[in-house]
Amino acid sequence: MSIPRLMAALLIFILALLLACSLLAEGGGRTSPLLHALELREYGGESLSSIADLDMPSIGEIQYIDRDDYRLTIGGCVTAPRSYTYSEVVDNFTAHGAIAPIYLMDGRNATIYWEGVLVADLIQAAGQRDGANTVIFHARDGYSTSLPLAYIIENDIIMAYRANGVTLPADLGFPFILVAKGKWGYKWIRWITFIEVSDNDGYRGYWESRGCSNEGDVEVGNGTLCRADDRDADPPAGGIS
Repeated sequence: MSIPRLMAALLIFILALLLACSLLAEGGGRTSPLLHALELREYGGESLSSIADLDMPSIGEIQYIDRDDYRLTIGGCVTAPRSYTYSEVVDNFTAHGAIAPIYLMDGRNATIYWEGVLVADLIQAAGQRDGANTVIFHARDGYSTSLPLAYIIENDIIMAYRANGVTLPADLGFPFILVAKGKWGYKWIRWITFIEVSDNDGYRGYWESRGCSNEGDVEVGNGTLCRADDRDADPPAGGIS
């Protein structure tokens, strides 16, 4: 190879590397082949699926959230409501990792290594009040779902900002996705903006109020009630169906 061609190839490689670093640092774009090439495919001796295997269906519009404008609010039955920027969540709370499979309603599943912060740590910082028993999660597009507070604490449930070592792309939930281990995809809420601590254990989220199991346990039922259908012309996409 001639020197000019070698230099051109090297320049292309450097530009691709810089673009990859930018994607890894910023997140918020669509899942791309470049992200797939950079993601982890094994962790702790366990094989991982590619995030490309998810190719998660969206029954509403993908939310593109600006990192600098983003705010996460913790409120409800707490003594000191909090509001955090993306960087404050990522930098000020202890990072945790978990390998967890996600089950989609069309029968597919993927085992991913998730990194994020414990939801329990976020709630603790806001000071939960006596009587709180439920955590309601709200997404940017109006989607919501809930889980028992005991489940959140006992299972070390995390709100993830990375998947297989790469910052979440927008279609996977940037800035944050709930890693609801053992639950169907509609419990894995994306684009989380508000975590509401509640004493209302009867709360029903978007799909739950339309007939889906409020528990959302994978081993219960086949999830056919949770498929997108013609009940709404333009439902939100926050839950993974």
